[in-house]
Amino acid sequence: MMKESPKDSLIRSYGKSFDGFSAKLTEKESQTLKKMKGVVSVFPSRTLKPHTTRSWDFLGLPEPTPEQQSAESNVIVGVFDSGIWPESPSFDDSGCSPPPQHWKGVCQGGQNFTCNKKIIGVRTYMKDAKDYTGHGSHSASIMAGKKSDNTNFYGIGNGVARGGVPFSKIAIYKVCDTSNCADSNILAAFDDAIADGVDVISVSLGRLPDVFYNDVVAIGSFHATEKGILTVQSAGNSDIVGSVAPWIFSVAASTIDRRIVTKLVLGNGANFWGKSVNSFAMENDKYPLVHLKINISIKPTPMWDEIPVNGKIVLLDTTRYIDYFFSINAAGVVSRVDAADQASYVVPGPVVMLEASQFDAVLSYLNTSPNPEGKILKSEIVNDTSAPVVASYSSKGPNQVAFDILKPDITAPGVDILAAYSPLANVTKFPGDTRRASYNILTGTSVACPFVAATAAYVKSQHPNWSPSAIKSAIMTTSQPMSKWQNPKSEFAYGAGHLNPTAATNPGLVYEITRDEYIIFMCKLNYTKEQIDTIARNESFSCPQSSAWKYTPTDVNYPAMLIMLNILHATEPFTVGFQRTVTNVGFAKSTYTSKIESDDNIKVTVEPSTLSFSSLNEEMSFIVTLTGQGLSRGVLYSATLVWSDGTHSVRSPIGVYT
Repeated sequence: MMKESPKDSLIRSYGKSFDGFSAKLTEKESQTLKKMKGVVSVFPSRTLKPHTTRSWDFLGLPEPTPEQQSAESNVIVGVFDSGIWPESPSFDDSGCSPPPQHWKGVCQGGQNFTCNKKIIGVRTYMKDAKDYTGHGSHSASIMAGKKSDNTNFYGIGNGVARGGVPFSKIAIYKVCDTSNCADSNILAAFDDAIADGVDVISVSLGRLPDVFYNDVVAIGSFHATEKGILTVQSAGNSDIVGSVAPWIFSVAASTIDRRIVTKLVLGNGANFWGKSVNSFAMENDKYPLVHLKINISIKPTPMWDEIPVNGKIVLLDTTRYIDYFFSINAAGVVSRVDAADQASYVVPGPVVMLEASQFDAVLSYLNTSPNPEGKILKSEIVNDTSAPVVASYSSKGPNQVAFDILKPDITAPGVDILAAYSPLANVTKFPGDTRRASYNILTGTSVACPFVAATAAYVKSQHPNWSPSAIKSAIMTTSQPMSKWQNPKSEFAYGAGHLNPTAATNPGLVYEITRDEYIIFMCKLNYTKEQIDTIARNESFSCPQSSAWKYTPTDVNYPAMLIMLNILHATEPFTVGFQRTVTNVGFAKSTYTSKIESDDNIKVTVEPSTLSFSSLNEEMSFIVTLTGQGLSRGVLYSATLVWSDGTHSVRSPIGVYT
């Protein structure tokens, strides 16, 4: 076998914002490279997954005024995703100004790809930048899509689609293929985007949490932060939040005040409202019902082809394989679904998903009726007065890597969101579904992420000199409080609260965080100098070796205050202090008074309890002290600190858990 030359082994080098390269190496070569002088770190390239409109109206963000349009046009949003469909009406450049002067990027989207004054730059790390999954187009249009009238998904959700900052410029970095997003591509995208001059980066992808020096998003976003660029990342769609670094803005997903529901009408006149995005209208008035008990642990076999479902509505105890039954001519499917799942998913045929009690009622009718019949109607839009509620699938805290940093940071709309899509993509991902659409309804924290990224761009347009930490602080501290009884995991579910874009431009006070604070924080996570150098190349820096060097939650001037206590007995008393510093960005002369709302198990005091400012950008510090005892293990006990001057309310969550 011919041995590869070093040139053939090299995949990509990074040298614009950080030094490094990706290459195909054997395990022996990898170990040899690790031992070489000047090599900080060697780690295997893995893959990340894309985390899969009424929404901006629900958030209270109006369409931009002419003055805001001008400010937005100077902001460039970088989208790391699966590419884009540039022909979408959401990316039309009519009325757009030329790229801002700080743009240094290129348009390299492959054959038949043309940039315009809306999509000003494209880089792809594969064949071309066209979007073959729809995911990237959806994310980009939520962020910065132009206003598009009469958008809908096969008649469902008809209305006006628009992005949060519709006059901002879009720079596309295609890092994902149809299913995976390689580490090497993501690092290349950060290297390029920083050099290109983007202002905000949206990363709607991720995986399970990892130490910062093994997490390419943490590494790349640290360098972006150093250059004044805020990175926003989806929190994940699994049990554990995957976006954990304190310099990343991590986003959970929640509902909006619009639900998509589907009705099942039975032959006895009973109606059942379930979940799905069903665009199919059944032609006949009634269809026979049949209940199938299938083994969900196996895939369909040739024997299944003999199941007598032709022209019938099939009742399934699972949502798996529903597409298969349409391939053998079932008329429709009624499936059982977890009641906690608030989302309605696009389906490949007439489908309604019912919660257990409803499903059992339909099953009882089928078993007792001599001629059980039914019909599934096309989906409808209804009002949801309970919104916002954090989605059941949205990854929750606590942070598994940095225990005293609250994650996720915030929640935003991520359930049943209509936005632009690529006609190259299958609308459901089911192989037999041949439908294509210019707009589609998706769900996931990756849908929520661009809402916060757009808000960051909106704040940046109003305050171009604000740092990433100031923008993040402004959005977190002006967020809307969430209901704890609707969200049992409270701050571990929604972070600081629900996104409130209009308030974020005028927060009053902000919590600034310096680069050195992040580095010291990593020292107190017991990272070695080599591990820290993987993230923040700083050869002159070394962690202090003092015997008094111990971990405390006061190291990062975070807008949230959290501590994990390592106590042996729930009855043990505790006292914890947080030192924080705020910068005045509201009125030059102002006095803020503190107010605390807390659980009965903890007592919170603030010293001083008032802050009097005499000028803009003046800094003042305070100490928050928590005392208490009798904590149950695994429970988050929380409080809220609000600084108010009568106009601004600066909210920070406070929490303690064991």
